[in-house]
Amino acid sequence: MQIPIKRGIEAVPGGMMVVPLALGALIATFFPDTPKFFGSFTGALFNGSLTILAVFYVCMGASIDFKATPYILKKGGTLFGVKVGMAMVLGVIFGQILGEAPVGAGVFAGLSTLAIVAAMNDTNGGLYMALMGQYGEPRDVGAYTVMTLESGPFLTMITLGVAGLSAFPWPTLVGSILPLLVGMLLGNLDRDMRAFLSRAIPVMIPFFAFALGSGLDLAKVWQAGLLGLGLGVAVVVVTGIPLFFADRAIGGTGVAGVAAASTAGNAAAVPAIVAAANPVYADAAAHATILVAAAVIVTTVLVPLLTAWTARRFGNRHDNAPQA
Repeated sequence: MQIPIKRGIEAVPGGMMVVPLALGALIATFFPDTPKFFGSFTGALFNGSLTILAVFYVCMGASIDFKATPYILKKGGTLFGVKVGMAMVLGVIFGQILGEAPVGAGVFAGLSTLAIVAAMNDTNGGLYMALMGQYGEPRDVGAYTVMTLESGPFLTMITLGVAGLSAFPWPTLVGSILPLLVGMLLGNLDRDMRAFLSRAIPVMIPFFAFALGSGLDLAKVWQAGLLGLGLGVAVVVVTGIPLFFADRAIGGTGVAGVAAASTAGNAAAVPAIVAAANPVYADAAAHATILVAAAVIVTTVLVPLLTAWTARRFGNRHDNAPQA
């Protein structure tokens, strides 16, 4: 007898990230001594998020091809620049208002500059490529090879520094992007290594999600209710509008811009990595992880609906960019 476990998990928006994360949080909340009780390899599954993520970013880097066509560089570079640029603008604004610490009480309790920047910075690549496969062109799908550079904590660390908040020493900044660069080098030197490492990308996601979830206390998750919903909507609106017009400005229909207005599942890992690199963000990291995970779910639901509407309304415009 076969049970459609994978299909059931994928039926949940962002399921391969959200379901293992929720499972880890449930165990951490109701059976907190589980890692210590079993120890060994079982305990490592609960505590190894940074190690698993390091491997994940090597594999992610291997999927990036240096030989992108001019169109892919133009489209991907534009979407990448606008998405990260908006995160930096918001980082500067909220950095001046909130600093490094989260809001302590009230409706916005738990909200932090770290949560906002992490949610805004990184596009859900799987969602973008699926939507472009349906509503765009193959070369629009290829634009994500450039946008993959959003992955990981590097740009979030840079943004927090630009915002005037606690900065990171240069070895930490280099270390945060080095696995990605090593993967890029391996994948471009040997296409067989690219194929080999790229296959591991989706496999890693549920494992680091589970490890992240095991550090969360569900007693605090209620705080992410409306606030998490609001952050997800903000990601779609605040990044989606500039991305739409930027895409149209370079000859596109705007559909690719809207499709990029999401939060990547692995963005939920960024707050913990940032806090590990600089303890001043430790108070914000736990709340930020929950909020960013909520934003993943919200944007995964909203972005396909808005992309479909945009394609119906604006998709008949011919792309004026030069053919690759």
